[in-house]
Amino acid sequence: MEFRKKIEELLNEFLETREDLFLIDLKFSTGDDITVILDGDNGVSVQDCLDASRAIEFNMDREEHDFSLQVMSAGLSEPLVTPRQFNKNLGREIEIMLTDSSEIEGELLKVDEEKITLILRYRKPKEVGKGKVDVVEEKEIPYAEIKKALVAIKF
Repeated sequence: MEFRKKIEELLNEFLETREDLFLIDLKFSTGDDITVILDGDNGVSVQDCLDASRAIEFNMDREEHDFSLQVMSAGLSEPLVTPRQFNKNLGREIEIMLTDSSEIEGELLKVDEEKITLILRYRKPKEVGKGKVDVVEEKEIPYAEIKKALVAIKF
């Protein structure tokens, strides 16, 4: 069996035993450095990463094919890419860059298989007179229009 297919198969077998975890990315470099990025409905622990690593390493023969393996959780710097990731972050502020290069930030309100819904809070000038008014609105954004989405880090 081809090396990459074997790694994918072993990883998928592991994920079938852990329904709370899901794959974000699987990268192979030219030097057979493998990077696995996982996320979970309840986060990813160090033990989860160790278990995934062992599921792959213990079933591969390094004499046959030498490789390095790194298994990690999707950190705050990793973009949200799957509906499951968006769903995990309901109620949090997220920053989105749209395919037209505009940016939008709001609270993640709803998630489904086609789109997300944000609550936008901003101030705009009054239609009559001086000053500004607070505006709260919901905005639906289809996944196809999202270029990059990150959880907003607030201190």
